[in-house]
Amino acid sequence: MTDISFPSEVVTKSLLRLIRVPGVERQVALITLDNGFDHKKPNTFGPGGLTSLSTAIDEAIAADPAFIAITGKPYVFCVGADLTGMPLLETHAQALELGRFGHRVFAKLKDSTIPTFAFINGAAMGGGLELALHCHYRTLSSGAAALALPEVSLGLVPGWGGTQLLPNLIGPANAATVIIQNPLTQNRMLKPKQAAEMGIADLLLEPADFLERSLAWAADVVSGTVTVQRPEVDRDSWDGVLYFAKAMLDKRLHGAVPAANRALELIGVAKGATFAEGTALEDQALADLVFSEELRSGLYAFDLVQRRAKKPVGAPSPAHAKDVTKVGVVGAGLMASQLALLFARRLQVPVVMTDLDQARVDKGVAYVHAEIDKAVGKGRMDTGTAAKVRALVTGSVDKSVFADADFVIEAVFEELSVKKQVWAELEKIVSPEAVLATNTSSLSVTAMAADLEHPERVVGFHFFNPVAVLPLLEIIRGERTSDAALATAFAVGKQLRKSCVLVKDAPAFVANRVLVRFLSEIQSAIDAGTPLEVADSAIDPLGLPMRPLALLQLVGPAIAYHVTETLHAAFPDRFPLSANLKALADARLPLLVDDEINPAVTALLTVGDAPLSPDEVRQKVLDGLAQEIRILLDEGVVAEAQDVDLCMILGAGWPFHLGGITPYLDRTGTSESVTGQRFLPKGTASLA
Repeated sequence: MTDISFPSEVVTKSLLRLIRVPGVERQVALITLDNGFDHKKPNTFGPGGLTSLSTAIDEAIAADPAFIAITGKPYVFCVGADLTGMPLLETHAQALELGRFGHRVFAKLKDSTIPTFAFINGAAMGGGLELALHCHYRTLSSGAAALALPEVSLGLVPGWGGTQLLPNLIGPANAATVIIQNPLTQNRMLKPKQAAEMGIADLLLEPADFLERSLAWAADVVSGTVTVQRPEVDRDSWDGVLYFAKAMLDKRLHGAVPAANRALELIGVAKGATFAEGTALEDQALADLVFSEELRSGLYAFDLVQRRAKKPVGAPSPAHAKDVTKVGVVGAGLMASQLALLFARRLQVPVVMTDLDQARVDKGVAYVHAEIDKAVGKGRMDTGTAAKVRALVTGSVDKSVFADADFVIEAVFEELSVKKQVWAELEKIVSPEAVLATNTSSLSVTAMAADLEHPERVVGFHFFNPVAVLPLLEIIRGERTSDAALATAFAVGKQLRKSCVLVKDAPAFVANRVLVRFLSEIQSAIDAGTPLEVADSAIDPLGLPMRPLALLQLVGPAIAYHVTETLHAAFPDRFPLSANLKALADARLPLLVDDEINPAVTALLTVGDAPLSPDEVRQKVLDGLAQEIRILLDEGVVAEAQDVDLCMILGAGWPFHLGGITPYLDRTGTSESVTGQRFLPKGTASLA
């Protein structure tokens, strides 16, 4: 028991049943975690939930069953601690006790003389996965949607045994991937097959009869019919793995994420410390980090992604949406092919691509088929689904195939006249009700639709590359876009499992506009004479996922220059055209070679004689971002600053530990210095 309480906690109850399982003489104790809601409100552990679990385990042990098993409600095992209560902790002692309480409860399973099993039937994250790790054996459903220890992304460490149990189960390298690398990579989740291959689970089962087969397998384990064998962890390479991981962390984050270094230290402790010693250090780390700036920022970012992204502000009622039974994709290049595959996989409707000649069409369809084959090879798609998706995607050189399409998206060359021509041709073919979507990254949706007979059905549908990975979808409303077209776009975006943000039709929209301003400030510092190495490393203290030149290389100097031209035409004073960027675009040289700046790039530049220091470059960039975001908000491009943060987190990889770009600018005083006001109310995402 503990005297800590979270007033808003939705208590996850541990429901104990004593059941009979064939082949086992004594009863079996089955504990089901259930907070009383459906899967949309997952199980979590606050003080009340931990108390319920503790009581259920005690009662189960008292019943002297053949074994004890824990599972979850439909689709959800448990997604960890109740984060809503974290900001309510007032003292270091309270935070310390919360960690200790979880350890005390979970240890009852680890230390039990009765065999304990976790039947991971659905999402298991954070403390939920740590609970499973405390059990002696684990089965895992292949339908489990999310498996992770995401704490580092929030500015915490796994605080209920994860840093000690996981390395000793799957080795320090795999543990560092799950505990540190994945959370810092867009909070990447493990697939069930991957988790099983790592050794996190002992058995992977299909979801249809998961519980029945898990119980039968557990009975065989207890009877000795099945012997669970796990590979021995290589302890000789432990220190070397951690040395390499620390070097990579320093190179990538430059000390900007204290939780990552703390987690790595705890993985190091797990090599030789007793479990009690290791978990005591976990408790201390948790208590220290609970009051950090990074946690407040991480919780703000987490709330945006988990709540705001699922209920887009300003989206029209879904009742206005039209059913989409066929999708057309204009173009068969790389972006178009990625879109075709995504639509076919998620919507499960026919998708047809067109292009100028049969060779291009064939190449696009071949790309889709190759990606499907890769997914099958990696276990991400079964052969039956693969056959169905493959059959859904076709190609043609005749645009008349779009006649019965309900939703047509273009992914052709980023030139307004080209896109207008495409829509002019298609309007004569498609039905008047068909929604026409453009994947433009910077051009005006309003201008694109201006000459059409039905401009109201044109909507911006801006994906981010790679399409299958980045979750953001900016949905742009043109001046004449109808509620029906917009509602259909949002409905389709939801089916595609994208996080949609409503954006006003404005040059480069949100993420690209902010990113280009960021790169423009770096470029102007270089043009002024700042050495490339200085300009490129000046932003390191923020711990961004990549340096500016790596970002520019990823985007491509030619694309960056093209988008800058669009923004320069609209805002010439804030987006100057750089002759050096144009030279890089024309030269088509790699900016980096083996992660080092290409000397040939330096030789191309013509620079001034007013170099800036790293601090000056960094402040110049932050000042520019604050100015641009304030103007963007004043123009009403999005509803609120939180939407800018959402776009940057989901579309540009802005890290959780900074809590979104606007709270960071508030926290550093930049927003008030540049614009005279904060973006968010004081205390929204900060201790200040």
